[in-house]
Amino acid sequence: MAALFVLLITILIISNLAFISASYWITQQSIAPQGLVTLGNLYATPALSSQLLTSQETANAALDQMIDYMPLKGAAIYNNQGVLQTRFPIIKKAPDFPENVAALNDWMISQFGTSYSTDLRGENGESGRLVLLASNSLPIAFYTGIISASLGILVISILLWLLLSKQVKRHITIPIQELEALALRVTREENYALRVIPHSRDEIGQLATAFNTMLSRIEAREQLLKSARDEAEDLASEMRETNNQLIKEVEVRSKVEKKLTGFQSYLNNIINSMPSALIAVDGELYVTQWNQEASAVSGSTFEEAIDHPVFLAFPHLRPYTEQLKQCIESNQIEKVERVSWMQEGKVCHYALTFYPLAGEHVNGGVIRIDDITDRLNLQELMVQSEKMLSVGGLAAGMAHEINNPLGAILHNVQNIRRRLSLTLDKNQQLANEADISLEHINHYLELRQIPSLLDGIYQAGSRASKIVTHMLSFSRRSKRQLVLSDLSGIIRQTLEIAEADFYLGESTDFQDIKIKLDLDDKLPQVYVVTNELEQVLLNLLKNAAQAIFMRGESTVKGVIQIRLFPQDQWAVIEVEDNGIGMNEVTAKRIFEPFFTTKEIGKGTGLGLFVSYFIITNNHKGELLLRSKLGQGSCFTLRLPLNNPLIKK
Repeated sequence: MAALFVLLITILIISNLAFISASYWITQQSIAPQGLVTLGNLYATPALSSQLLTSQETANAALDQMIDYMPLKGAAIYNNQGVLQTRFPIIKKAPDFPENVAALNDWMISQFGTSYSTDLRGENGESGRLVLLASNSLPIAFYTGIISASLGILVISILLWLLLSKQVKRHITIPIQELEALALRVTREENYALRVIPHSRDEIGQLATAFNTMLSRIEAREQLLKSARDEAEDLASEMRETNNQLIKEVEVRSKVEKKLTGFQSYLNNIINSMPSALIAVDGELYVTQWNQEASAVSGSTFEEAIDHPVFLAFPHLRPYTEQLKQCIESNQIEKVERVSWMQEGKVCHYALTFYPLAGEHVNGGVIRIDDITDRLNLQELMVQSEKMLSVGGLAAGMAHEINNPLGAILHNVQNIRRRLSLTLDKNQQLANEADISLEHINHYLELRQIPSLLDGIYQAGSRASKIVTHMLSFSRRSKRQLVLSDLSGIIRQTLEIAEADFYLGESTDFQDIKIKLDLDDKLPQVYVVTNELEQVLLNLLKNAAQAIFMRGESTVKGVIQIRLFPQDQWAVIEVEDNGIGMNEVTAKRIFEPFFTTKEIGKGTGLGLFVSYFIITNNHKGELLLRSKLGQGSCFTLRLPLNNPLIKK
């Protein structure tokens, strides 16, 4: 009821506010503007305009007639110069009109009320402007009437509310309170025999009847539950005795299962810890056991393999199904020395062994798979290393043999120059005996450019001798002695070998490639094995040149940039090329033994592997690669400035 009363008051207030707002809007938008226009047009007639513009006294007398117009708030007259002449009313406080007509438009916009401006034209040619301002407020009587009507409506609403609340209390509130009190009593006493008395046949009376019906049904169910509870107690006593016996049996079985589970877990841990893949099968070749290594080799999980045929769980074993059956039937061990399977994009080698399961009433077998890839690679590496040592020895022998004729060539070139010299008396003596002019001979040789040819022979021979000397130093077996060395000198010496030794194809060689050096000559000397470091650098230069050659036809000149600089506790050598580059898969495998992207017969796949071993193992350094396909590669070689292999 209080809510209903508040609703009535709210509606009354909203309606009054709406009425007042509508009245104000009508006054603002209709009555006041029309009145001002009519009044302004009246005073704009020539006769009245002459009175308003003649003098201030005549203007005030004419404006006094406007006092009966209620909405009018004020008026002002401006002469033909635009200056305020008079304003109305004079006694009462008039609006603050501007002194000059130029500011009149802004002033009219800022006023809270309706304004109107009209030009004045007198009978004698006078001119000016009349400005009228109307108030938009409603009369006091209007507000008084609205408030009186509102109070009357409020008093009538209160009387109606009191009458309505009395009836609601009698027919709704009191019956609901009685129903609520009975419900609380039933809840508190749990006495479902209580009943509520209906006062009428309306909705409240029907609610009371439904409540009594609900109490009757609950009372009946309580009696049934009580009977069932008594029966359940008897049954529970019997079940307690049975449960006690079951608990004892469960405890015994739990202990046995715990021991079996622990033993099974122990066996599974042993099987999963084996480095070999172990697979147990029954007589029908269905998988009964499967360790983690088997999952790694086959790609099938334990759940995917167990209780499935072994050749489905491990497709690579399908060709050996008959051999496995023969092992189980003949109870003899069968072996497969070597099989090759693709694993993650590379070839891996495995040895297979089939064992029959021994024991009575047991029919099945065990498959053991051993990864022998590393062992085979090591064997091949050892064979290849022996071949490389043999080739190195052969190269050293050939270098010794080449040195002898090179020495003779250089020596004979020097002798030819000496025997043509004009400064030696012996040459002049023999020329005179032969009746030959030594000057004429030298002049002829100059005309035929023989001295320049001798210079070319001598330079080529000297260069060949220097290359052979470097090759001899490079091919000697290192005694693994780390000595302080100048890295920039080693780099330059390796470049001399590379420039003379590398011939990559019919259309290009190493000399067609631009070499850029950025070497820090102030870098302190580093402990290295000179021959081994030359071997690494030579291999990196060769790979860079071949990568540039593999670009094919290109308008960009091949460039190999070599940098040497210090970085923290490292001496860093970078060999960067603008060759063909590598993809991500190749870059990850580039240091693997026997991995090569070259054609068969053009690469062993050991160069970078041996280089990596020399730097990381022999020098405790790092060899890193940064490459992008089509943009070139950069090998970074890092050597410790304070080598841990040197004992201080």
